[in-house]
Amino acid sequence: MSGREDQFAAALLDPARPVPEALRDGATRPAGRRFDVYRNNVTVSLIEALETGFPTVARLLGGDNMKGLARLYLRANPPESPLMMHYGSGFPEFLASRNDLAHLGYLPDMARLDLALRRSYHAADAAPVDAAVLAEMPPDQLMQARVTLAPALELLRSDWPVHDIWRFATQDGAPKPRAEAQDVVVLRPEYDPIPQLLRAGAATWIAALGQGLSFGAAYDAAQAEAAAFDLSASLALLLQGGALTSLTTDQKTS
Repeated sequence: MSGREDQFAAALLDPARPVPEALRDGATRPAGRRFDVYRNNVTVSLIEALETGFPTVARLLGGDNMKGLARLYLRANPPESPLMMHYGSGFPEFLASRNDLAHLGYLPDMARLDLALRRSYHAADAAPVDAAVLAEMPPDQLMQARVTLAPALELLRSDWPVHDIWRFATQDGAPKPRAEAQDVVVLRPEYDPIPQLLRAGAATWIAALGQGLSFGAAYDAAQAEAAAFDLSASLALLLQGGALTSLTTDQKTS
């Protein structure tokens, strides 16, 4: 942007800044009050976009705190796209950088979970594989197979009980979060993304599949992390969530 455009953008997002001197209304008068109204409307819209895009964080912080943080964020991070569905990609890092939020160490990962749910919602559709094809495969052939994960699948590994916190913040009567690290996979079996709590080793298994490893190699990686890794339960979870969209074996592709 030019210097004049930079000045306009900075003034637009910060009410403490003066109206750009060169700015005029339709009658060539100083923009003044009209610019203030426009500036307020833009700020309100961006704050609402962040509240909508990070509903769990907003519930955890409360309305006033969320608005205050959103206002600080948008001044330093103006939108790079007119599509508000993408606004706020840097919000988790912004939360992590603030010393006044250090006592809420889980908050950046909750923002990452909100982002994952949003990305999943807007991801492209993809037809899932037929579960019967997998069920009919001999075990040795299955372990050599490779799959493609659905675009809507999102994986989050956290040192915090992110699934428990999300449930506690969004569901009435949910139990208090446990003091444990939790891994979550976001699946979109219908239209609304759903965060699912993963058992030990499952996140490593899913990540390995996403990197193109075979079922067998991914299983070995998961079992190296968690000896009790349950392949059947993890595979059933992905199938029920429509998360496997192609299957490649030495003989055929489904």
